[in-house]
Amino acid sequence: MKFSYLSTVLVAASLALGSDVISLTKDNFDSFIKENPLTLTEFFATWCGHCKALAPEYEAAATTLKEQHKGIALAKIDCTAENDLCNEHGIQGFPTLKVFRGSLDVVSPYTGQRKADAIVSYMVKQSLPAVSLLDQETLENFKTADKVVVVGYFNDKFTNQTFGNVAESLRENFLFGATADEKLAAAEEVTAPAIVMYKSFDETKVVYPGEMSFDDLVTFVKVESMPLIGEVGPATYTGYIESGIPLAYLFVSDDETKTKFTEALSPIARELRGVVNIATIDANAYGQHAENVNLKQQWPAFAIQEIANNYKYAYDQEKELTAEGLIKFLKDYESGDLSPTIKSQPTPETQDGPVIVVTANTYDEIVLDDTKDVLIEFYATWCGHCKNLAPKYDELASIFWGDEDLTSKVTVAKIDTPNNDVPDDIRGFPTIKLYPAGDKAHPIEYNGDRTVQSLADFIRDNGKFGIDGNALAQKKTVLPDDAEEPVENHDEL
Repeated sequence: MKFSYLSTVLVAASLALGSDVISLTKDNFDSFIKENPLTLTEFFATWCGHCKALAPEYEAAATTLKEQHKGIALAKIDCTAENDLCNEHGIQGFPTLKVFRGSLDVVSPYTGQRKADAIVSYMVKQSLPAVSLLDQETLENFKTADKVVVVGYFNDKFTNQTFGNVAESLRENFLFGATADEKLAAAEEVTAPAIVMYKSFDETKVVYPGEMSFDDLVTFVKVESMPLIGEVGPATYTGYIESGIPLAYLFVSDDETKTKFTEALSPIARELRGVVNIATIDANAYGQHAENVNLKQQWPAFAIQEIANNYKYAYDQEKELTAEGLIKFLKDYESGDLSPTIKSQPTPETQDGPVIVVTANTYDEIVLDDTKDVLIEFYATWCGHCKNLAPKYDELASIFWGDEDLTSKVTVAKIDTPNNDVPDDIRGFPTIKLYPAGDKAHPIEYNGDRTVQSLADFIRDNGKFGIDGNALAQKKTVLPDDAEEPVENHDEL
């Protein structure tokens, strides 16, 4: 499809600036998306630190794709300048990346990692059919096309359709191929219908043992694609977290210790595959992460983190860490004989201010109080953005503070997250969520402006009671008929 004149000018301008990422606006967004079969689009804000960190990776990926894979475009939209366009596409946080397939209606979220090679790999997968049809000439190359590929050997339409549905649902992360050549199946020592996973690590070939059901096959791919004992790092952390399977961290500071434990734990890792992922982590580079799983920075160390509820089970660091001890620890975890290790600050004896201080020990009592709308800030004492928010957050809380009727319906709270375990995976600070009365299972994350007015509107629009904090604040500033001096308004309002 030929570019429109506007798109041609746009591309030329980007090249003149030395960028392979196309900048879009409301004037050319629709036409560009429709004229390109596959576009990864970043919605960003100029003030966003994560966006700045992504920028060089995004640019490098755009250059690689331009040189090696025609037909895949990378674009970006500055939401500080294109607010209406970003609102139209439901952008609530930055950066947000979406994949468009030649239409404004065919769109999906980008779920890959934010590194250049990961972006390239993800988009190349997106450019291919969900299932590549294979023959004798293409099968061997396909088996090594990525770290993990899945091939179906079929002889009937139903199983092929099931396989296709699985491939479509997992296409963001895996390559899928299929063949109906019985000779190829025989050469692989399988009988159609059969599913085989090929890997560049551990067992290089794994045959799917189950029935051809969608759910079972999805589970097989997700579980078997993880290394038996992998390594946690910037390139793998997201994959471990998104697997949904509890992650056991083995902190090691030298190769000898790593090798010793890896060899000793391989049998139990195979036995517990799908129950818990076991991975080493370089204590020299990422030792501070030990505190996030309730360990001291002394090595070697071991802890299990449940991704779904953020429970942690730390191996007693007063005891020597041995392979036998770890195997027993893992088996006790599997049988449910371990109790979570809870990290909590002391519970405040009194609540002296309008913002209620929450600890791990009081989290359920306060945040999960089903009779109240609870807005809670997950913060860190070292976080500069949290410090900037503090006076505004105090002002917001003061709107509801001191009135018994209001405090019985709305709580504004905060928790020092690094020093207290919380049943959520908080990845940035400050993170603000509203837990509505009567629906604590579905908290709503706040992604708006960090102003008193916007936060008050958020409570009103998403809470059960619909209390208008801004209207209450304005009433507090209204001068009574017999007052002699005006009451000063809040700057925010």
